[in-house]
Amino acid sequence: MLGYLGPEGTFSHQAAIEWADGKEELKEYPTIASAIHAAERGEIDHCIVPIENSLNGSVTMTLDTLAFDVDMYIAAEHKLAIEQNLMIKKGSDISDIKTIVSHPQALGQCSKLLEEKFRDVELKAVSSTAMAARMAAESDGTIASISTKAAASEYGLEIIFPACNDDVNNFTRFVVLENKRALNVTDHDKTSIVFSTEHKPGALANAIALLAREKINICKIESRPMKKEPGKYVFFIDIEGNADDAKIYFALDQVRRNSLFYKFLGSYHYE
Repeated sequence: MLGYLGPEGTFSHQAAIEWADGKEELKEYPTIASAIHAAERGEIDHCIVPIENSLNGSVTMTLDTLAFDVDMYIAAEHKLAIEQNLMIKKGSDISDIKTIVSHPQALGQCSKLLEEKFRDVELKAVSSTAMAARMAAESDGTIASISTKAAASEYGLEIIFPACNDDVNNFTRFVVLENKRALNVTDHDKTSIVFSTEHKPGALANAIALLAREKINICKIESRPMKKEPGKYVFFIDIEGNADDAKIYFALDQVRRNSLFYKFLGSYHYE
């Protein structure tokens, strides 16, 4: 069973559908943290949660939960193209639209279409794109929504402007989390860790140098504040390669030995 951030019809739901590919049951949770904790307790086999958006950056709830609250491992990643779609109730017409509803971010992401085609239509922000789709489905045809393909399918809506967001290069990276480390090795793997160093000049540079010395490529580095120690930070690093490779293993062990805090988050195939 695969857990995801609900409700049905959200991008997280769409990511879960794509990754599971009909091979397992899906279960929704009200928050990212609740989905992760359910997987940690073994209530579900794993969960899929957003970790980074190409336009808006990292999902801090996911990073902080992984770093401070659970012992979970990234088993896989899935990239989802974020496509907003303008949809109406089946049987209604574009000329019937009096109000367009969606999440504030979705409305903002479709500003060009809204300005060009719906300048005189009322725009209304709601808490989620899934709620917007439900409102359109329950309306008399005068309410349109901007939402996901999954929501259109879930609520029986007709998409009249597919992929209508301004920026087509919008992706969200999701990770599949499990309470046991995945052991499969492929030729296209990534390893994620989180650690902290002493608060002194050169400490972080020394940690990075341990990886550079072995010619290990760093894909990403990001800092997050430590929850209980104001002014101190942990660093999330993604590197190319699998920790089962001896070179990667020993380099990471050196980083661990020189860290105040260290957590291995997993080695996994990436897209």
